[in-house]
Formats: sequence, C-alpha cells, structure tokens
Amino acid sequence: MFENLQDRLGSILNGLTGRGALSEADVTAALREVRRALLEADVSLEVVRSFTDKVREKAVGADVVKSIKPGQMVVKIVHDELVEMLGSEGVGIDLRAAAPVVIMMVGLQGSGKTTTSGKIALRLTSRDKKKVLMASLDTRRPAAQEQLRQLGVQTGVDTLPVIAGQSPTDIAARAVQAAKLGGHDVVILDTAGRTHIDEPLMQEMAEIKRRSNPHEILLVADSLTGQDAVNLARNFDERVGITGLVLTRMDGDGRGGAALSMRAVTGKPIKLIGVGEKMTELEEFHPRRIADRILGMGDIVSLVEKAVENIDADKARAMAEKMAKGKFDLNDLADQLRQMKSLGGMGGIMGMMPGMAGMKDKLAASGMSDKVFDRQIAIISSMTKAERANPDMLKHSRKKRIAAGSGTDAAEINKLLKMHRQMADMMKAMGGKGKGGMMKQMMGGLASKMGLGGMGGGMGGMGGMPDLSKLDPKQLEALQKQAEAAGLKPGSMPGLPGGMGGMPGLGGRLPGGLPGLGGGFPGLPGIPKKK
Repeated sequence: MFENLQDRLGSILNGLTGRGALSEADVTAALREVRRALLEADVSLEVVRSFTDKVREKAVGADVVKSIKPGQMVVKIVHDELVEMLGSEGVGIDLRAAAPVVIMMVGLQGSGKTTTSGKIALRLTSRDKKKVLMASLDTRRPAAQEQLRQLGVQTGVDTLPVIAGQSPTDIAARAVQAAKLGGHDVVILDTAGRTHIDEPLMQEMAEIKRRSNPHEILLVADSLTGQDAVNLARNFDERVGITGLVLTRMDGDGRGGAALSMRAVTGKPIKLIGVGEKMTELEEFHPRRIADRILGMGDIVSLVEKAVENIDADKARAMAEKMAKGKFDLNDLADQLRQMKSLGGMGGIMGMMPGMAGMKDKLAASGMSDKVFDRQIAIISSMTKAERANPDMLKHSRKKRIAAGSGTDAAEINKLLKMHRQMADMMKAMGGKGKGGMMKQMMGGLASKMGLGGMGGGMGGMGGMPDLSKLDPKQLEALQKQAEAAGLKPGSMPGLPGGMGGMPGLGGRLPGGLPGLGGGFPGLPGIPKKK
C-alpha cells in the first residue's frame, strides 16, 4: 500500500542523513519534496500543509543532540509527526459496556462491510472468547442476508434468522432483543450501503442508531478510493457520529493517502485494517508501526506477532533441536517454505525487516516471487519419503520422475538440491560445537550489544536471546527501542554475513534462486502453542 510513498520519502530523507550539518535552506528543500510526495500519495492538502508546517517548526529550531547528525534529527521529527498524524496510540474495539455490546457497521456499497463484519466476529470469538451474534440489515442488495449467513456458517458465529418483509430498523431491534435472550456478548449490525451518500441512507442510519443504541459505530472504507474516502468519513461522522474507522484492501497497490488523511481529518482512530481476502486477514492498526514501515524502518514487532500466530510451536522446537545437531533434510526445507508463505511470503517479510524494504524490488527483478515457493514445494511433494530424508539418492532417473510429477524440469530440481545443500551446511555451522556454534555466538553478540547479557533465566538456549513467548508486544517494542538506542541499526547486527542484518543466512548472494533462509524464523524456540 505505502510502497511508492516509502520509496519517495526514503530517498529524500537519505539525502539529509548523509550530511554533517543542515541549513534552513536544506530543510526547506527537503520539505518541499516531502510535500510533493505526500500529495502524490493522495494525502489531502490541508493535512499535508499542517504536517509540513509542524515539521519545519520543529526541525529549524531543533536542539541537535551531539551524538546525532542534524539529518537524523529531521528523520526523527518526520517520523514523530507521521505517528501523530496517524494517531499516537493504537485503539482497539471498545467492549467496555453492558452486554450485549452493539457494533454498527456503516459505509458505502462495495466497501467490504459484510466481509469485515464476519472478520471482526471471528476475531472477537477466537481471540477475545466472546459470544457474537451477527445480523444483516441490508434488505436491498440481493442475497446480502444470505451472504452474512454463509459467513456465519464458515466462521462458526451465530447469525440472526431472516424474516422476510422486515425493515432494517425492526431487524436491528430484534437483533438486540435476540442477543439479550441468547446470552450473547456482542451484536454486529451489518447495515445497507449505497453507491453514494444520499439523504434516505443517512436517515436510515440515524434511525437504526436510535433503535439499537450502538456502543461502537465503525465506518468501513475502501483504502483504494483515495480522497473520496476522506469526504465519506467526514459526512458519516457529521450525520451519524462514528467512533472509529476500518480500512479494507490495505494489501492493494493504492497510494495510501486515505489512511494518512482520514484520522487527521475526522479525529477518529483507525481501529482495524483488512490486509487480505481470508477471514483471518484483519489486523489492528498500530500508528507507530505503520510510520516505521513508511520510513523503511521495518516492523519487527508485527513480524514476531505474526510468527507467534502462524508457527506451530512443536515444529519450531523440533526444528531447533535438529539445528543444534546440524541436521536438515528436504522435509524441513518444505516446512520452512510453507511457514514463509504463512508469514506473508518474501515480500511481506522483507517489508517488515529493518532496512530490507528495498530488497523486495531486487528480488522481483531477479525473477524471485512467491510462485518459486509453490514450485519448490511441488518438487519436494513429488518425492518419496526416503528421497526427502536422503536427497543423495536422487539420480537422473529419479529426477526425471519427480520433474514429470511436479511439472518442472531437472534444472529446477538441481537448483533446489543445491540450495538445500547450502542451507544444510549453514545449519551445521549454526549448530556446530566449537565456540558454541555460529547461531549462539551471533545471538550472544546481539544480546550484549543491546545490554541484555545479564538476563539469565529468561535467555535459555539461544546464547542471550530472550524467550519470545514470554514477551508481549509492548516488551518487544521496548526491546526494539533499546536496540536502536544501543546503536543497533539495520545492517549492523553482529555476526551476520553480507552486512544485511536481520535474518540468518541472508548473505550477499542468493544461492540456487532462493535466499538461504535457514531457520531464521521457524527455528525460533520458545514460541507458544497456537490457541
């Protein structure tokens, strides 16, 4: 979503950080480029003016700390103002009210209200252990009520039975009554939309609000609609009074201006963002993390949270034990590839790694994409159990059979085997005995640089690396800030090859058509079991 803006701001701010001293003219010239970049990204003019004025005011009169270059100071000011513009703290759905808590979903037709209602219901059911009832108030769109019922079946969430001929306001009142009788904690009202804002729609929304007394009114907006989304938010807020925003299609290739403008224009927090079509692809909106991503600083905390949700604890522990023994077969490689896909593929992971955002383009240019994962998993799946455990068995006749079974050729199989050998060698180096193994040395060096050397009991097994299962997101963020304060910038991690930092095995070259992503994520011990 923010890739173009990230590239533009990155190049502008990189030009500043390289200089020893900055004049007022330098700051003015840089801010002119920042203003242009934000306007091109579809951020509203009033928000851009306010943003650049605040940055200029702070940058020109900033007290520059001796150990920090003036250019770095400007980057920090831009970052802080970006966080302020997005809303300084992440705000979740507020359920602090007498049950049943009513959540009213509003927005234009086609913005994704019904799907988002299902996603929120699933999230509240699985994560917050709430009993949820969904009700469709859309009596105009054909099969809208049936769509919500199907989503209820798919997610295991209760839906209000449909009675033909009822008005939206009557359905809302019946839903609240049914929730009280059924002992539900939350009621989600999926209201009707229009192709544009009109008076009958607003009157209907106001009447539903009066009859159901919602605790949360969430405006669902398509983030690809740009400036129209800002006008939409303003209109709904003035007429109905929204409590928060949900932005859908944040995984699209839009310019991201709506997300940056809507919070600043309405003063209402962005609570959730839809990042895909699957029912689980809904994330909380963390302003600081989004600002980090926009400025190319990565988002390690979200990456670790994603890993905790997606990586199977038992497999991770077994992998860690195999790593310690220096063993790594093709079954392990297939597991690693599948887990990489569940974390968002190469592009998703690179975007969250500090200083690695630029690598996505280089990988794409080299022909690397997530389709490579699918082909390599297909090759491994076409092998017998014995062949996967012992790749040395693979001679010409076997490769011919595997190529026919996976729809590939012998050259791709050879590339995969070469990559596996390199990763297996790296596993031996990481888990090797002398001096405690490369992985242990690397993690120990990293921990000492971050000032974590004396944490004792919580650092089991990884030479100074804390157990991720015992850290909540706030502790992870504190750890990241501590690392930055210790001078641990992207690319400066001790013991990592190629000066690229962040992931073991990501050296200066790409072996066998895929980076040597050996155990960097799935091999993390201490990750809790999936709920």
